[in-house]
Amino acid sequence: MSGFKEPGFTDRQRAAQEARKNLLNKFKSQPGPDDPAVLARRAEREALAAKRAEAKAAREAERAEQKRLEEEAKAAESVRIAREAQEAAERQAAHEAEQKAKRDARYAARKAKRK
Repeated sequence: MSGFKEPGFTDRQRAAQEARKNLLNKFKSQPGPDDPAVLARRAEREALAAKRAEAKAAREAERAEQKRLEEEAKAAESVRIAREAQEAAERQAAHEAEQKAKRDARYAARKAKRK
């Protein structure tokens, strides 16, 4: 067995030239943009992208519909709360008017008793 031989300048130059040639051959062997396999893969990617965009649009529409329903529910709830508050105020006013009528009746009865 011989020992390790240090590569010389010409060996390194030949190795670099072989590497460039291999890289060029690898690049040339790739299919072109008009190759049927490339076109099929591109069409498949475009179909997937269209499907993804359609699904995203559907999700956004669903979110918008959900938000609209929530807004309607909030609006209905606020109307209900306002109506209940108004009814409570009316009941309170009626109760106060009733108490005033009773108080006035007692006052009138006391006045009538004195005369």
